[in-house]
Amino acid sequence: MICYEGTDINQCNNKAVDNQLTYALHGNCYVNLTNRCTLRCSFCPKFNKQWSIRGYHLRLSEEPTTNQVLESIGDVGQFQEIVFCGLGEPTLSLTSLLDIAEAVHGGARVRLNTDGLGNLVHGMDITPMLANRIDAISVSLNAQAESIYDRHCRPPQTGTYPAILDFVACAQEHIDDITLTAIDGLEGVDINACKEIADKLNVNFRTRSLNIVG
Repeated sequence: MICYEGTDINQCNNKAVDNQLTYALHGNCYVNLTNRCTLRCSFCPKFNKQWSIRGYHLRLSEEPTTNQVLESIGDVGQFQEIVFCGLGEPTLSLTSLLDIAEAVHGGARVRLNTDGLGNLVHGMDITPMLANRIDAISVSLNAQAESIYDRHCRPPQTGTYPAILDFVACAQEHIDDITLTAIDGLEGVDINACKEIADKLNVNFRTRSLNIVG
């Protein structure tokens, strides 16, 4: 299991593994699909050796199967939303993401929280696959400029920031509800400028708070 290219997951934290596949917050069911990441964000809890979110320990010893996740979710109808959002990037486990989303779609609203790098990582436009499976997408923009984004999100390859904007443009062809987010409190991040980017793309915007997760 790799949490970042070249970094063994055991180096991120040596605490016990609970394998919490899903967790309930705000009337929603959050799916902890993978601990693998496309980025190594300075503000991410796991890269600061913290794997617990609101009392849930989200470090995985192995990635779950589709059936394991569905069993963990249980009755879909008891939740307002099924949200793909753990301590990892859900689109890195694309097949499971698509299979689970298809299985629960229609029973509850389905939302994907993503770094917006799915197209870049997979070398293809994955957004058509999300249609009729995902109802809403929340994309972590995190900064108004590539240099500031790179400073905080520490991508392993160039061209990451424009790839996010391209992903949003592609996703708009298939998903009606798209929201860009940015974290208030990160040095150099201009929340108003981030909102302006969302406005230009004709998508929603939401501010997140530094050090408040979940």
